[in-house]
Amino acid sequence: MTNVRVIKPALAALVAAAACVGGLAFSSAQPAQADTYSDLINAQNQHAASVQREAELKQQLAGASQDLANKVLELDDLTNNKIVAAQAKVTQANEDAATAQDEADAASKRLSAAQKDKETLEEQIKQTGRDYDDAHAAVAQLARDEMHGSNASDVMSVVTGATSTQDFVNSMQSRDALSRNEANAASSAATSLSTSKNRGERLAAIEKQIAVLKTQADEKAASAQTAAETAQSERDALDKLRQEGEARRDELSSMIDSLDSQSAKQAAQTVLIASQVDSYNRQFQKEQQDAANRVDTGNQGGTPSTPVTPAPAPAPAPAPAPAPAPAPSVGGQGTSNGDYGNAYATGQCTYWAYERRRQMGIGTPSYLGNGGDWWRNAPSYGLRVDHNPQVGAALSFLPGQDGADGTWGHVAVVEAVYGDGTFQISEMNVGGLWMMNYRTLTNLGQYWFVH
Repeated sequence: MTNVRVIKPALAALVAAAACVGGLAFSSAQPAQADTYSDLINAQNQHAASVQREAELKQQLAGASQDLANKVLELDDLTNNKIVAAQAKVTQANEDAATAQDEADAASKRLSAAQKDKETLEEQIKQTGRDYDDAHAAVAQLARDEMHGSNASDVMSVVTGATSTQDFVNSMQSRDALSRNEANAASSAATSLSTSKNRGERLAAIEKQIAVLKTQADEKAASAQTAAETAQSERDALDKLRQEGEARRDELSSMIDSLDSQSAKQAAQTVLIASQVDSYNRQFQKEQQDAANRVDTGNQGGTPSTPVTPAPAPAPAPAPAPAPAPAPSVGGQGTSNGDYGNAYATGQCTYWAYERRRQMGIGTPSYLGNGGDWWRNAPSYGLRVDHNPQVGAALSFLPGQDGADGTWGHVAVVEAVYGDGTFQISEMNVGGLWMMNYRTLTNLGQYWFVH
């Protein structure tokens, strides 16, 4: 049976913490709360999972010192409940800040458009005076150009149903106002007061509208600033929790050897791995943010910089022809043969497998192909491939095996091996790019491990 635990950087806001039983200090359960029915169901499911996970951990930790057991449970609660909930708050706060900023930008554009309309109208007034009426002038021109001495009253009546020249002017101007774009602040402001206005009256209407838009723009800008500060506060709170998690993980790591029970050690190791995976999420998010903040400003003047031609990337090693399953080989882990750095697509399972092994001090060839091909290509680089899990080994899933992609396969890294035949893996891109999770699998000789 495969036991799956998923750690995602962004999840729905969920309540956490299971009931305090057995005398162990642990945060008490909180009722599941949510804004929608769907959120409520998700929160209730997460709460039930937290209760079950805590019960399983307590059973495995039976016999361990209360202080050490508490540390394991507190780190689990921090990783799987508090940090997850804090990440959800960050996600929501970021979305709220983005929405508020969009609204502030839109209000600013409306204000700028109105101010531009005002400037245009002021220039027109300098040429014609404040009493000039565009609509009356347009109608007079229409009469001069089109009617050519015909019965003007008949034309006005047929076109608009008007019985007088003034009615005709008003009717034509009303139609013109309806056809104008709403973004034209001058037309909108004038139409809101009267369908017939000279330029002086229209200017007064625009100025009134600008005052309203200015107030709205200021309010939206203030809201955007508040939302941005809230988002930053939530991000700081999340980062503080993750720093706490790292400190607790380091403390717990130094105490695991004092556990006598294999099940207790396995429980502690599982919690440590979950915390480590979240730490990797934090690391990757920081790297992506740093990359987004880096701007190439180019040469800003002075002595021209000397162009540098980058060295060409090493050509991928040709994949060996398909062959029967490789016979188990002997030797240590890793190799410098073919290791030119992490050449795998970022955020993918192969990228993670290379990176994680590098963190463990294990060299990996840069061009082993898709995750499902690592077991086949690794022997040509001198790597040992067999069915025996070892910490740091890459598990090369065959296409379709245990949920792996049916075409490309999958690859993960062994994080821990237990005495009951199970082992722990960490993996990336199971639920999406950069998404980290870990699983406990049972070794029945069905997996290929690249050492």
